Amino acid sequence: MDLFDYMREQKKEKESPLASRLRPASLDEVVGQQHIIGKDKLLYRAISADKLQSVIFYGPPGTGKTTIARVIANTTSAEFMQINATSAGKKDMEAVIQDAKNNQGMYGRKTILFIDEIHRFNKGQQDYLLPFVEDGTVILIGATTENPYFEVNQALLSRSVVFELRPLEPEDIRILLRRAVEDEVKGLGSYGAVLEADAESFLADFCNGDARNALNAIELGVLTTPRCEDGKIHITLDVAKECIQKRTVRYDKDGDNHYDTISAFIKSMRGSDPDAAVYYLARMLYSGEDIKFIARRIMICAAEDVSNADPMALNVAVSAALAAERLGMPEARIVLSQAAAYVACAPKSNSAILAVDKAMELVRKDKTPPVPAHLQDRHYQGAEKLGRGIGYRYAHDYPNHYVNQQYLPDPYVGMHFYEPDNQGYESEINAYFKKIRQQEED
Repeated sequence: MDLFDYMREQKKEKESPLASRLRPASLDEVVGQQHIIGKDKLLYRAISADKLQSVIFYGPPGTGKTTIARVIANTTSAEFMQINATSAGKKDMEAVIQDAKNNQGMYGRKTILFIDEIHRFNKGQQDYLLPFVEDGTVILIGATTENPYFEVNQALLSRSVVFELRPLEPEDIRILLRRAVEDEVKGLGSYGAVLEADAESFLADFCNGDARNALNAIELGVLTTPRCEDGKIHITLDVAKECIQKRTVRYDKDGDNHYDTISAFIKSMRGSDPDAAVYYLARMLYSGEDIKFIARRIMICAAEDVSNADPMALNVAVSAALAAERLGMPEARIVLSQAAAYVACAPKSNSAILAVDKAMELVRKDKTPPVPAHLQDRHYQGAEKLGRGIGYRYAHDYPNHYVNQQYLPDPYVGMHFYEPDNQGYESEINAYFKKIRQQEED
């Protein structure tokens, strides 16, 4: 590095965002994530002993994935290289692998390769890395906000240890905010800023565990707020609110947050908890989830989990789906809320899905027996000569519009697929069946 390169690096360091400048240099400076980097934990011991194996850090933005990778860079004796999967191509990877081979062959040094946003690599790019991870040419550190079990090749996963980073607790965020305001070297200490207690609490809570979001807000506040008469920059609650206009919500439409939230939504309706159902509905709507997707899940739940215990549930769900599509947001939130609450409050029965799944399993396993002759169609020429439809008894010609006759194919006579529960309207269905069966005996 020549003098000009050095000056550029120094300028870049000074002008980089606060969240980048405050990154810790050692494990002991890292805030949060004690479940993986506590002093008695495997990762802490591996980093301290410089015996790290390939790992993948997975967690929401602002939880410290890159921070821990930079700590490893500062503490390891191995060569540390970094690429970003959003911009790196095969030539970049080939250059890194060649350098790693040279380090290993000429100097006997290991190479740690940190790949940020590793889920952005396609299958071919991930496959290219596999043999070099397997033979130890590089020790891989991957960072991803997406569930690696969805986005990373299984072969690469099997050669790595996955560490899940959790959103930071409010107290962790408070520590970082104080460090940002007080640190005169890497932070904003030279500005003479004062972070008021209610503003600190607001930022710690509102950033939803995202340290970068909180630090960006405090930096914006300090740099744009005029000094008061005492010469200090006071970060008040009003200033803090202006710096974060919208709460960060952890939600992605293709990853595990999407599936976890819709799963919780459905299970809340199934479990007859309208409060939880409406909460998860609001979370999805706030994050921009497709209202048609939500409506479809309500319709499915109405049929699968309510069934005929309340036949109106499906009507309400279907009507809500049509209304939501025609209205659009924000009005669609009202009809979806009504439908979700109705399904959650309705009596429950899974008789419909049990019935059809039992029948489909029988169809899948057994040969298909013929339809009983008296049920076959007789409305075509020659049908009667073939015995089609002969002996069929028309139910409406009999008392209570019911007549006892065989409907199932011969091998399945006496089998029951639909078995109504005693919940809601299905109790009336059971009473009806009891009545007509009594008629058979009479």
